[in-house]
Amino acid sequence: MLYDVRTYTCRAGTIRKHLALYAEHGYAVQSRHLGQPLAYLQTETGNVNSYMHIWVYRDAADRQSRREALQKDPEWASYLARSAEAGWLVSQENRLMTPTSFFKP
Repeated sequence: MLYDVRTYTCRAGTIRKHLALYAEHGYAVQSRHLGQPLAYLQTETGNVNSYMHIWVYRDAADRQSRREALQKDPEWASYLARSAEAGWLVSQENRLMTPTSFFKP
């Protein structure tokens, strides 16, 4: 198993708008290619302008092939253009993680 843990930070006061844009234009197409995320979480305390989502893949090759298909999808390109035009994202952090020896998902 390979977990793709992604944390995004939005400009103050824009996270609701950003998540609404994603819900309307990004979630369906991304899920169509990557499957359902393990989690899609908004920060309750701490940096309330951030959110995280976790995608699960069999291995690096599975992740690569799914993400390549996503990047080729015109609907995804349209969402990315809308998101860039809105300018609400400030930063993105991606971490690829594997389970410890004692955790069996």
